[in-house]
Amino acid sequence: MILFPAIDLKNGQCVRLEQGDMARATVFNLDPAEQARTFAAQGFEYLHVVDLDGAFAGKPVNADAVERMLKAVAMPVQLGGGIRDLKTIEAWLGKGIARVIIGTAAVRDPVLVKQAAKSFPGRVAVGLDARDGKVAVEGWAETSEVTALDIARRFEDAGIAAIIFTDIARDGLLKGLNLEATIALAESISIPVIASGGFASIADVEALLTPRARKLAGAIAGRALYDGRLDPTEALALIRAARAAA
Repeated sequence: MILFPAIDLKNGQCVRLEQGDMARATVFNLDPAEQARTFAAQGFEYLHVVDLDGAFAGKPVNADAVERMLKAVAMPVQLGGGIRDLKTIEAWLGKGIARVIIGTAAVRDPVLVKQAAKSFPGRVAVGLDARDGKVAVEGWAETSEVTALDIARRFEDAGIAAIIFTDIARDGLLKGLNLEATIALAESISIPVIASGGFASIADVEALLTPRARKLAGAIAGRALYDGRLDPTEALALIRAARAAA
């Protein structure tokens, strides 16, 4: 189980949104590279980054900030937001991104996802962000008519590295992960699933380490890390202990 600290980028700054609403953004750090270094120093092993402006624009917007983070830390970085064609995927992977996350294009252009996964094995993830069970696209501004499970099943044999499942209703609100829906998805597909949206406290870490959550590959924590509700040292110690006991 990997705990991914999240850096969401808006106007070159590190922010957190509430329920994906760009009007409800809190700035936590003016320097994303500095924030990445902080997470690395705390012992995290994999960084989750989203170009929020890019998700709305349909193309990378905060590339400079991302590139500064890549230079600032040695740990792998997975990146989502505005990645909707093979050229963009190739460019980011070429710059050192370990794994790209495809969201909107996974709904609208599944052939692209399959082509990318075949071309770059283990380096393409799919981001499925659900509102009331239906997947949202275009930076969560639009809700489609398909479920996360419907889309995930499209990629069962495509070589996708992971599905990142976000419950939009909980995102940024510190209500706790929606483990029921996330575990149900993980048990219905063979692709590794990462939980996202609502991570609130050490209780979420403990829940992720229970037998019922054993199929989950990890979880993403954002606001809880920034406002001090989740102690990185305590969280990572629990995860290391669970790995040692496995």
